[in-house]
Amino acid sequence: MAARTAHRDGGVTAAPEVTAADQDRLRGIAYRMLGSTHDAEDVVAEAVLRWHRLPEAERAAVREPLAWLTTVVSRLCLDQLRSARARREQTAGVWLPEPRLSDPLAPAGPPDPADVVTLDDTVSFAFLVALERLSPAERVSFLLHDVFGVSFAEIAEVVGRTPAACRQLATSARRHVREERRYDVADAERDRVVRAFLDACRGGDLDRLVGLLDPDVTSVADGGVHVRVARRPVVGAATVARYLLGVMTTQRRLLGVDPEATVEPVNGRSGIVIRLGDTVLSTIDLAVRDGLVTRLYLQVDPEKLAP
Repeated sequence: MAARTAHRDGGVTAAPEVTAADQDRLRGIAYRMLGSTHDAEDVVAEAVLRWHRLPEAERAAVREPLAWLTTVVSRLCLDQLRSARARREQTAGVWLPEPRLSDPLAPAGPPDPADVVTLDDTVSFAFLVALERLSPAERVSFLLHDVFGVSFAEIAEVVGRTPAACRQLATSARRHVREERRYDVADAERDRVVRAFLDACRGGDLDRLVGLLDPDVTSVADGGVHVRVARRPVVGAATVARYLLGVMTTQRRLLGVDPEATVEPVNGRSGIVIRLGDTVLSTIDLAVRDGLVTRLYLQVDPEKLAP
């Protein structure tokens, strides 16, 4: 039954239900906090379930269900981040987020114009990886305020600190993220570089591939516990180019066939998706600056590619 709110004239009307748009916003918050589509879906489902389990009188007292749900989702994410941080620190190798091959998760509500972060940027691999440097409280405070326009008073209820402390957490987080801003915007120049990169890889053209890479390019890969990958970043244009072509040769030999590689959206900007039939084998997100690839993120963990 829908929550109800009493009007001044004594009438009673149903409070708004949790709409599809509301759930899109909540998933957008949860994905940016957790870097996992699967975990974001679980968190939102749990929050909506808690909303419907509230006694009718309590739901009727909630003036803004979306604000209530945002608080619940954020608290659940904060709990997951605290446990995930410990797990990731114990895991050998690099952690990368789950890629999103559809449109970026929907934003909602205007952020504070003084501290706006472009929403397209906030689903990029580089941005989500930069968030890993933050403490859970910094990450939650920064995302809620700078990306989703939540007040520090409301964030304080989530984090369990004062509004002033949450403001300081967001300021600290903002500084760290700006230090790591190596991602680029989605535009025609980026698309050209990504396509040229894929063509060079397909053709096994080492010299052409090296020419598309920044001299200090870095490649990182996440194979989870199932796929063996380089546990440390691979650095340098020639080294990265040989590494990538070697990986493709090994993959071709193991599969006995060339998998299909296409340029398509990966976390809101053009990237590369490699498939064998209907199965996604890997995704490649590229950071491009001044016409050169400066960073590569290879996601090859089957558990993160399954969704």
